[in-house]
Amino acid sequence: MSMDAQPLTVFVGPNNSGKSLVLREIQGFLQDGKPKANHFILREIEFEPLAEADIEREIRRLRLKPHRSETLVEGHIIIGSYGKRLNLAKSNLEDCLRDPMGMRRNFCQWFLQHKMLFLDGPSRINLVNEQNAGDLQDPPSTSFQDLFGDDVKRQRVRDILSDAFGEFFVIDPTNLGKLRIRFSATSPEKPELERGIDDASVNFHRSATQITEKSDGVKAFTGIISQIMAGDSDIILIDEPEAFLHPSLSFKLGKQVALQTQGTRKKVFASTHSTSFVRGCIQSGAAVNIVRLTYRNDKATARILKHEDLVRLMRHPLLRSAGAIEGLFSEFVIVCEGDSDRAFYEEINERMALAGDNRSIPNCLFLNAQNKQTVPSIVKPLREMGIPAAGIVDLDVLKEGGQVWTKQILAAGIPNPQHEALGNLRKKILNLLNAANENWKSEGGVAVLEGDDLEAANNLMETLEEYGIFVVRDGELESWLKQLGAAGHGSNWLVGVFEKMGENPEDPAYIKPCLSG
Repeated sequence: MSMDAQPLTVFVGPNNSGKSLVLREIQGFLQDGKPKANHFILREIEFEPLAEADIEREIRRLRLKPHRSETLVEGHIIIGSYGKRLNLAKSNLEDCLRDPMGMRRNFCQWFLQHKMLFLDGPSRINLVNEQNAGDLQDPPSTSFQDLFGDDVKRQRVRDILSDAFGEFFVIDPTNLGKLRIRFSATSPEKPELERGIDDASVNFHRSATQITEKSDGVKAFTGIISQIMAGDSDIILIDEPEAFLHPSLSFKLGKQVALQTQGTRKKVFASTHSTSFVRGCIQSGAAVNIVRLTYRNDKATARILKHEDLVRLMRHPLLRSAGAIEGLFSEFVIVCEGDSDRAFYEEINERMALAGDNRSIPNCLFLNAQNKQTVPSIVKPLREMGIPAAGIVDLDVLKEGGQVWTKQILAAGIPNPQHEALGNLRKKILNLLNAANENWKSEGGVAVLEGDDLEAANNLMETLEEYGIFVVRDGELESWLKQLGAAGHGSNWLVGVFEKMGENPEDPAYIKPCLSG
């Protein structure tokens, strides 16, 4: 898979699918311009040359003043960032900016590695630590310096953070030579009050709370937003941006990261396991790449998800209420008719996993579709996004002809030439069941049939199962574990059967998986 980098690219997928790993591989590649031998996901990165009008500006941003101990020959400059310094010919730097693919190693070592920032949990919190004020006569070299000198940009950050936390972000210069973040109950009446060191300014900042006294969530959110809005890094890699954040704040962070990167030179790459963060990114309306990674059977896959498919998962009432978007972070999805079905099958899968039974499905999400007619409405869009999804329905699905039946087999991806034959077979099996026992759903399912009739019914079930439609052959949910004697239907049956199944694995009466027969 190849893609053009948008201002924001978000990697999603199940646990251990490589979401964090791909960020490390991008970081490693951008340090010296080539993939490492142990790179598992990333194969190649291509770079576009800088426009002539941008070359001098970018060099100026990287250029550092020589130390007294540093001697510069004519035509050489000092560049660097984050404590790294490099003495090289300015013309050589200009050449690699004009031809990054021809001089890829130099382009990365001289330029990109100084423009890149990797943010994990601790580092994003450290972004809000006190910073040097620097020389205000020089161009800003830190995010605080940039925000302190730019009233408009600082106000934008203040608006974002006041919406998130209900307090007002300010930069306090009253510890002379240092800049620190505070949160004030009131917004400064004018920029001079925030930026000054007179009595009014000192009193204003004294009444505000230093960010060091705030939660890790406030620190992380503030650090990320400040770096995107004012930091010198053009490539920002963020591992689990939702860490420390409540879902509502994760949503706001995703929305603001997406919005604030638009129209800038920045490229942000984030790996997340938060549906709230993804929702924020998509609902911002900004250009975003959402890439789903998987790793199964020693094979890694990557797929760019279509914006319209993601919007549908979030806006369609049925898909939203069922939590279908959670499927982005699962290896498999099982869609059930109702909530009782979902709870029962999920519990069975959990018990098999606990017992080490290889029939259990790892990292599987069970969803409730409300009824059998809507099961394919959830299965189909998930499959279209490359998420393995299957449905479990009661045997009375055979009663559903016409469009309802067609919807089931279309969602399963059964080839069109088979539709008519399967439809005819469905009708025949239904007639056989009705002739054998009018209460076939609750009194045995396909077992009310015999001989060739039973074989034909099982053949139909097997064909449907091959395509991910699993029909309860014994009739309905309540046909499971009949030996336990649970009575009732739906939720009443579920409560009874769970009580009889037990809750303590050490209890001899606890129901564990076993092989039939």
